[in-house]
Amino acid sequence: MANIHILGYPSSAGAYCVGVEHAPAALRDAGLVVALEAAGHQVDDLGDLPVHLWKPDQRRPLAQNLDEEVGALRALADAAAPLVTTGHRVLVLGGSCTVALGLCAAVQDAGIEPHLVYVDRHLDLNTPDSTTEGSLSWMGMAHALGLPGAAEPLVALAGRQPLLQAAHLSFLGVDLADETTPWERDQVERLGISVTTQAEMVADPTTAALKARGVLPEGPFVVHVDVDVLDFLDAPLAENVNGRNSGPTLVQLGAALTTLWLDPDCLGMSVGQLVPAHAASDPTSLARFVEALVPPSDG
Repeated sequence: MANIHILGYPSSAGAYCVGVEHAPAALRDAGLVVALEAAGHQVDDLGDLPVHLWKPDQRRPLAQNLDEEVGALRALADAAAPLVTTGHRVLVLGGSCTVALGLCAAVQDAGIEPHLVYVDRHLDLNTPDSTTEGSLSWMGMAHALGLPGAAEPLVALAGRQPLLQAAHLSFLGVDLADETTPWERDQVERLGISVTTQAEMVADPTTAALKARGVLPEGPFVVHVDVDVLDFLDAPLAENVNGRNSGPTLVQLGAALTTLWLDPDCLGMSVGQLVPAHAASDPTSLARFVEALVPPSDG
């Protein structure tokens, strides 16, 4: 049994458009709390932080809604830091992928060096200088690492630079061939960041998860899950609808997450990029995602 604190981060400010801010409520409506309790866990649902909505940002088109997202993430870190304690786990329901920075900042504020397994189809190592997309959700890990060209207010989120060391970041589920940019691949090679690929995750989710966790230093770590790691046809959940006929199924993702949850050093998890409006096309998908998220009762 685990003691799990749930905290909602309903922000789409750093996303590509509105929609992901509805994910915390949708996951609760899909039975997340009930499923956790049925698995034997003690659940403390702390509700949601304030809503922040994406809007076209003409002032900062290459880092849209930067100030609002930084403020929202700082509030997340402040709320989550007291929850990062021995014998408890934190489950943060986002929101855009930048939610991972808020969780890592909370870990640091709790006096623990942040270590992160980042489960995503993408690397999110772009910066406002390397891409014209403008969405911070495609740039989260670049700012956690303080890469050249990153936006200073987000790099300085936790009051130190960088928030993560390259050796403290491990990717799981990345499609290196089709879903990463040359800039991102260059950063991975330059910094020696570990990447466990999409193909490895699909072939053997448990072994892939053990590999991704095993390259991090011993001790506490957290996990971030971007739902666009999934095959969109198996689970139409993500903001990004391009992941079709590639990526793990929800069953495979669940096996990987179970492996990570079962590690006694796992402090918690954040979830990002889920758009409930897309899930309406398959009424089973949210409930199946909840099942994948719930750790075993002996975790």
